[in-house]
Amino acid sequence: MFGLEPHVLLLLGVCLLAACAFEFVNGFHDTANAVATVIYTNTLRPWVAVVWSAFWNFIGVFAGGIGVAMGIVYLLPVESLVDTNVYHGIAMVGALILGAIIWNVGTWYYGIPASSSHALIGSILGVGIAFSLLPESRGAAVNWGKAGETGLALLVGPLLGFAFTIGMMFLFKRFVPNKAIFKEPHKRKPPPLWIRLMLIVTCTLVSFFHGSNDGQKGVGLVMLILIGIVPSYFALDQSKNPLDLRESLAQVEYVMTRVNRNELSPADTKMLAEIQIQTNDLDRIFANTTNIEDLPRQTRFEIRRDILLIANRAKKLLGSEKVSLSTQDRKTYDASIADMRTFTDYAPWWVLLMVSVSLAMGTMIGWQRIVKTIGERIGKEHLSYAQGASSELVTAAMIGVSTQFGLPASTTHVLTSSIAGSMVASRGVKNINPGMVRNIALAWVLTLPVTMVLSGLLFLLFRAILG
Repeated sequence: MFGLEPHVLLLLGVCLLAACAFEFVNGFHDTANAVATVIYTNTLRPWVAVVWSAFWNFIGVFAGGIGVAMGIVYLLPVESLVDTNVYHGIAMVGALILGAIIWNVGTWYYGIPASSSHALIGSILGVGIAFSLLPESRGAAVNWGKAGETGLALLVGPLLGFAFTIGMMFLFKRFVPNKAIFKEPHKRKPPPLWIRLMLIVTCTLVSFFHGSNDGQKGVGLVMLILIGIVPSYFALDQSKNPLDLRESLAQVEYVMTRVNRNELSPADTKMLAEIQIQTNDLDRIFANTTNIEDLPRQTRFEIRRDILLIANRAKKLLGSEKVSLSTQDRKTYDASIADMRTFTDYAPWWVLLMVSVSLAMGTMIGWQRIVKTIGERIGKEHLSYAQGASSELVTAAMIGVSTQFGLPASTTHVLTSSIAGSMVASRGVKNINPGMVRNIALAWVLTLPVTMVLSGLLFLLFRAILG
């Protein structure tokens, strides 16, 4: 299969199983946040809540698109890391998966709501930085622009969750006359019907959006594995004919000829020359080729690399103040690049299924530790119905917006920040449990550096072992 030797195929299977394990851990680690409020408030029985949440996580993976998944893939410019040695790809993906899993399991064991998103992103950055230290490194091994966008999204989300939940609690107090929703949940009785329905709806939304966002991270992880280890098969969408790229390529070349070289700065002139190198390389690959069978499979990775280099460099060039193009030329370029990116930005249906099943199964296991932390240990009072509903509603909205813009969001950090906001809204800052909040904040601060160091060291170790 894939033209790989049996032992390499076995290692590929191990890496895919490890990715499933990461999503499984993500399920019982992160998704406990979605069911915490409905279980703690006796809105749903635990087994009903976790099965319901698992179902909507499953649906969310399929409905969420691949914007966040590609954001994860492009954090690590695999085109600069992958070479003819398949073991180097195995070392890359094995290190980043193992680093993320070790941190996730450790924080789950101690009942600390740490972020699986931060763990995965930290591991990816760690591998990229470690690669840049190797003698054969051919330039930047981390897409720092994408890393900056991702880091900003993960930082701003919890802060907005904290602030918006305080506002939501204010609205509840202002417009809801039933004061029972602000009291500690009865240990055996469910809440009033309307608040119960709201809690179920918010649990459903958080589960769905968690699947559409965190599930996509798993999809991105699997695509990193497939592209890194079997680039000749998975560099481009298997369902598309690469020869169909030629029309869009011709449009991009046409727009580049419309750029006035006399207006360009030396840096822009160099950028334009590099773009032409990539377009010429694609022309070479497609020359005298009329059937897909005439296209060697190993050239698929070359095509992917050229497309991404053209897109990245042309974006920078056209963003320069020195470049003057008509609106129509810019529209032509945007449409052509968007069509070319459909060949590189994809995920097979079986990858979505594999990730969604792993996430759903993990949701149904191991949720108790995190539920207790969410319900009783963030604040000095037990979580009330209003606090649970407002926190979940804000969390669902924040994750949904992040998914819409193709940005990763940390379900754990947004929800815990929202819970903290609801506690502050009830009785002020003194209502926060400083010890638990300190532990959560410490996990938040340490996740990125610890996983970066851990995955980086594992990568260097695996490279040394595998050659």
